[in-house]
Amino acid sequence: MTSPMPNSAARSVWLLTRVRLLRMFNMVNAFSLRKKKGAQRTGTQRKRTVYWILSPIVGALMMVGVINILNGSIVNLHCAIDHSQACMKAVTLKNNPAVQYLIMDHLKATAFSTKLAAAATLQMLMLWLVAVLMPLSSRELAQAEWDLEWLVTLPVQRKALLWGRLLERTVANPSGVMSVWPACIVLAWYGGHGWLSVFSGLVAACLLLMLAALARTLADTGMRLSLAPSQLRNLQALASVVCLPIMYMAMSYSMMGYGSFTYDWARHFPAWTLWTPPGLAVQALTAHTLQQAAMAATLLAAQTFILMMAGVAVLQHQLRAGVVGGGSRESTTRKASTAAPADDDGAHQGLLARLQHWGTTLQRRELRLLSRDRNFLVQSLLVPVVIVGSQLVFNNQLQSFAQIGENQHLMAAVAFGIGSYVLMLSAFQTLNTEGNALWMLYTFPRSLESMLKEKARLWGVLALSYPLLVFAAGLYFKPVFSWQLAWLAMIALAGVVIFSGIAVSLGVFACDPLAQETHARIRPTYSYLYMLLCSLYVYGIYAQEWLQTIAIMVLTSGLSLALWQKARDALPYLLDPAASPPPRVALSDGLIAAITFFVTQLLALLLLTRGKPANARDVALAFAMAGAFVYGAMRLVYWRYKTAGVPSVLAIVLHGSAAAAVRDALKTGLVAGAVASAFGYAYLHMLQGTVWQREPVTGSLWFIAMAVLAAPVFEEFIFRGLIHAGLRRLLPSLAAALGSAAIFAIVHPSGSMVPVFVLGLCTAWAHGRSTSLLAPMVVHAIYNLTIVGLQIRW
Repeated sequence: MTSPMPNSAARSVWLLTRVRLLRMFNMVNAFSLRKKKGAQRTGTQRKRTVYWILSPIVGALMMVGVINILNGSIVNLHCAIDHSQACMKAVTLKNNPAVQYLIMDHLKATAFSTKLAAAATLQMLMLWLVAVLMPLSSRELAQAEWDLEWLVTLPVQRKALLWGRLLERTVANPSGVMSVWPACIVLAWYGGHGWLSVFSGLVAACLLLMLAALARTLADTGMRLSLAPSQLRNLQALASVVCLPIMYMAMSYSMMGYGSFTYDWARHFPAWTLWTPPGLAVQALTAHTLQQAAMAATLLAAQTFILMMAGVAVLQHQLRAGVVGGGSRESTTRKASTAAPADDDGAHQGLLARLQHWGTTLQRRELRLLSRDRNFLVQSLLVPVVIVGSQLVFNNQLQSFAQIGENQHLMAAVAFGIGSYVLMLSAFQTLNTEGNALWMLYTFPRSLESMLKEKARLWGVLALSYPLLVFAAGLYFKPVFSWQLAWLAMIALAGVVIFSGIAVSLGVFACDPLAQETHARIRPTYSYLYMLLCSLYVYGIYAQEWLQTIAIMVLTSGLSLALWQKARDALPYLLDPAASPPPRVALSDGLIAAITFFVTQLLALLLLTRGKPANARDVALAFAMAGAFVYGAMRLVYWRYKTAGVPSVLAIVLHGSAAAAVRDALKTGLVAGAVASAFGYAYLHMLQGTVWQREPVTGSLWFIAMAVLAAPVFEEFIFRGLIHAGLRRLLPSLAAALGSAAIFAIVHPSGSMVPVFVLGLCTAWAHGRSTSLLAPMVVHAIYNLTIVGLQIRW
């Protein structure tokens, strides 16, 4: 027999690192849809989700976005510090979109100056600090990692265990990878590495991330062994507050604010920092000669090796007495109470009595937990102010707080931005904050849906306080009230209410209660998706036309309801690793079908016209092709997944026979169609002689066929069969009719929104009364025939 191979330090490090990487791969592969079928049952397969598709897409988009921001930062620093001829020439061509490419080509052809390299070192240092502070603020410092106490029992030297932990933290640092690696890629590109910049930047980023892992491990290990849990939570909250301004300052150089204080810091950053690890990384990546690059890379590797060896020695000294500084329970001491005056005691009791009757029991529980968890309190109520304030200050958009009252659009954007960030850091976590006690909510004599609604209302009220304070401060510094300000305030406040539902719904999708680690129970992809939706709503604040703002508000409201409907259906199956809610027709199906219909119509029109002006025949054919495609695709999907609640044209089951269904649909359709046509006729008559008078339409059989035959069939399937039916599962009949009519109206031209909204109400009434699609189709056809007959000119 051969003796077992001794566990050398290198082999132990390799085994521990491989176990860590294999675990990360299994966590990612758990979301894959392709599973190998084995001969034996190995366990219940987890339910399928779209997370495995959504995460790479969002990650790639974020990577491209960060690279673009950092590239703009280097270009702006070059122009602010070097004042090159390319930058001077670009001043005269600032409206030319090729300006930045001109500067980039010039910068790529020349070596970085000492001052520019020092400025790039400052930015790299800030990104490195983000790689250290962001992981510290995102996990519980008071507790050791779940597997650390198990690993120290293995027959492995403590030194090898520490090296394995450092290598694992080097790779498993998403915030560090998304900040340091793109910066290294940009610098390597300007160093002439071409497409190899991805790999050379990765090597430099790995060395810097190793030092970040060392600093993070030294910080959390030393603090956990020497400080009390309450002090650790305070430091974690401090790390959350400090990290964000550093990150936004590093990104602020992408804005052309050459006179701001951040550019002054970059101009005067000392040159000796070029010999620190971030500075050596900058020199190695931007060097234009192989000798300079090799010397800088050698010094960077040597410094990294020396610092890592010294850091491991310090860690061994910190862990000489064990890896846990105390027990899992926290002991507290009560201070001796002193007698209070009778008046103060009475006032205190009265305040407590009033607070006990404020809100619901669940809402008071949330406030009590918020007051106990100082880290969550800071992250949810203070960090949003720091985020928005840092963006405004470092982007040179806000020189003083009094300036916020001068720009009303900026005031509304700031108000909505702070409120939306509060929701992302609070309402987004409604399920995740329950932790391992989430199962207890299913045992209460109330539905989880109603409890989530109470939490959403609570966080919505707290988030609304920030926009109100922003508007109050703006009016205090510039007390000028206008109807435009009232309109913007309404948009911002309505946005906070709308996004409270979006945040809670996305929080349900993002929550993974079956994850072993607490910080892994929230999927960051949905946080990025929430921020993307918020940025789209901000466009509505700055929109030039009020109709565009109304359209964005209606669409986001519909999206909020659609997400909440999906979340409500998923709640009963949240703790089940295999079961999923049965497929049913939902509001989200209608929104997806509507978007697909209009996009397909545009693509079909492009294929039919091939660059030529479109005529009535092309428009009608494109409309019919898009409608047929969407109708067929949705029917195929519903048949494939055996979806319940699919809209029926006749609803024979409810009416008993096809003849009865047709009679009822015609009777209902004629009544509602007459009402809609009468309103349309009155609307056109009212517009005569005004600037809004509609011009006559040139007659065409193709146009009539599209308006009277194709439009009622395809549009009613989408807007009544899917959207109105989905809304009826969530809202009362009147609210569902109003919502579907509003969505139906905003996809039409502005001049016809009012009569189309009334048409939407009439078709919704017909659909609700007859429960078939034929009735609203008849209403739609009668209305279009009447309006076309009044406007057409042969």
